[in-house]
Amino acid sequence: MLISMTGYGSNVSEYLDGTINVEIRSVNHRFLDFTAKLPRSISMMEDEIKKAIQSFFQRGKIEVSIQIAGGQTNAREVHTDWAVLDQYMSQMKMAQERYGLSGNVSVEALPLLPEIFTVTEQEPSAKSLQIPILEAVRIAARQAKEMRLSEGKFLEEDLRTRLELVKNTIQNIEEQRPVVINAYKERIWNRIEQHLSEIDGMDYDRLHQEVVLLGEKGDVTEELTRLSSHVIHFLETMEERSAVGRKLDFIIQEMQREGNTIGAKSNDPIISEHVVNLKGELEKIKEQVQNIE
Repeated sequence: MLISMTGYGSNVSEYLDGTINVEIRSVNHRFLDFTAKLPRSISMMEDEIKKAIQSFFQRGKIEVSIQIAGGQTNAREVHTDWAVLDQYMSQMKMAQERYGLSGNVSVEALPLLPEIFTVTEQEPSAKSLQIPILEAVRIAARQAKEMRLSEGKFLEEDLRTRLELVKNTIQNIEEQRPVVINAYKERIWNRIEQHLSEIDGMDYDRLHQEVVLLGEKGDVTEELTRLSSHVIHFLETMEERSAVGRKLDFIIQEMQREGNTIGAKSNDPIISEHVVNLKGELEKIKEQVQNIE
């Protein structure tokens, strides 16, 4: 069962007369890379949110964004610095007496005096928000995981289709291989006989053995056997109920290595054409594997 690393989940839940909005985005990454965008009032909850995320995902770049609106978070308080205001009033009275000024300080004038009034937002209790926030995170994470599972099904279907093409290509190369080996041996034998037919005492048995060895240098039997074994291993690994992305990545690298060796050893145009198709499918498989958890 394959799981994609691409997913999205969200949840908007009510808390008192406010709302908690959670969004989770997930993309591919070699490891589990967690980042959080949190309001300052709940920044101390980052480790708890990370633990909740780790219970859902094993790999991927996971970004959690939380916004809290309304309710306690928007409650504001106005504070008056009475000590500073007392000094203002005292200084104004002294100025009136000193310069013989008339008039009174109106209420409307007070907001014009610097640093008299300050407005602060009431910080909600992180403890009171802990349970609803973590529940909202879990709901969004379940949505993201469901999307990753759904994407994983499409990946699996695509991979199985491409692996069938790989198996067919291996079979095509297998069918062409004996023809290539025999033709290769015959060409070498004819060339040697052409140049050495006049030499007396030629050990043709030994010469034949050397021709066979030369012919086997172009034989890709072992590579095809290993490649077929890797295909079976790949399919078996896809059935595992765990994060198999790294394992599949290793297997596809081994498959590509065998494909490159087959291409390097073959000098037959038909096999070379099959190898080009083989490499193309293996490269597409590798690209898909990069997004598997």
